[in-house]
Amino acid sequence: MSFDLLVKNANLPDGRHGIDIACRNGRIEAVEAGITADAGQVIDAGEHLVSPPFVDSHFHMDATLSLGLPRMNRSGTLLEGIALWGELKEILTVDAVVERALRYCDLAVSQGLLAIRTHVDVCDDRLTGVKGLLEVREKVKDYIDLQLVAFPQDGLYRSATAEKNLLTALDMGVDIVGGIPHFERTMDDGARSVARLCEIAAERGLMVDMHCDETDDPMSRHIETLAYQTQRLGLQGRVAGSHLTSMHSMDNYYVSKLLPLIAEAEVHAIANPLINITLQGRHDTYPKRRGQTRVPEMRSYGINVAFGHDCVMDPWYSMGSGDMLEVASMGLHVAQMTSRDAIRYCYDCVTAHPAKAMNLDGYGLDKGCKADFVLLQARDTIEAIRLKATRLAVVKSGKVIATTPARQAQLTLPGRPAQVDPASYAPHEG
Repeated sequence: MSFDLLVKNANLPDGRHGIDIACRNGRIEAVEAGITADAGQVIDAGEHLVSPPFVDSHFHMDATLSLGLPRMNRSGTLLEGIALWGELKEILTVDAVVERALRYCDLAVSQGLLAIRTHVDVCDDRLTGVKGLLEVREKVKDYIDLQLVAFPQDGLYRSATAEKNLLTALDMGVDIVGGIPHFERTMDDGARSVARLCEIAAERGLMVDMHCDETDDPMSRHIETLAYQTQRLGLQGRVAGSHLTSMHSMDNYYVSKLLPLIAEAEVHAIANPLINITLQGRHDTYPKRRGQTRVPEMRSYGINVAFGHDCVMDPWYSMGSGDMLEVASMGLHVAQMTSRDAIRYCYDCVTAHPAKAMNLDGYGLDKGCKADFVLLQARDTIEAIRLKATRLAVVKSGKVIATTPARQAQLTLPGRPAQVDPASYAPHEG
């Protein structure tokens, strides 16, 4: 038997070592030790980690790489970012959206990021972002699974044409229904928007992903409404609440009631550690709230938690490099999830968990899964996060689509090694 690609001597995220991965016709045919068959290409993993690709379940690709247009966000605040986006929308063109989005997709591939869910603003009556990202989705479909969320960024009811534009975007082929209930003029309007948007999704058989309670206000409780509407309309497993930052300020007793409701409704939770820790708590002096939602507590209730990047070099966030390991690292630091098991869980928050939230088909490293994976310059998932490990090879459908040379420093110190490989510093447990 001959394979298209054979990866030898790999470490897997589940802790197995010295495993071979055989691929044929875009699928994984075998995952076991000691495969001896011929292959068109053979890669020696050298006991480095082979992982399913990284997945970003919350992003804004219509704005990415637009930092400095039409001017820089001098304060670095959410409010100035919102104002800037309003200015940029007026001069946005489809070609500009496509160009920046494709450049970002190039960066994403180099980082082993092969699935992205992006929100696209539908409060522009020209639907410039929608047109641009539908074109991008078609262009990248062979190497990135790109999901689009119809996002009424100025509020479903706060913006006069938002609902009409959202329905038009869905008719054009946008995949998912989005919302932003906390940005409506009143709490009642926010609750109404959750109900209406969930009803649209139920009528059309679509998934839902709402920016929900992205605020420091402990009384912003639209996630409770989202959980209720999910159950009322039979949308279990198809709904995600993104950000959920108000939960870091909520009363503990109320949260003890809320978390079981989210779990019962099978609502996915998507935190965005880089943005959440940056934009929240801005009105605090000291002590300052951390901003990120209650990830360890959600984990204890069995809620599926994913981490998103949210923004890269746009009006809201001037940093970022498309590196989901940076996202995982910030998430574990903010949540103080530093046990060995908790760090591994944070790795899952940028791989398996967002894949579940996005309902990705054929994701994983089992026989029969798509032959999509990443070879990292690290021994295991913990080391991958610690090192922000170099992506030695990125594989899509059994073909290598990106490579990066191993990171290695050259030393000229008397009596010391000539080279330093950061991956060689992994601890030896036990």
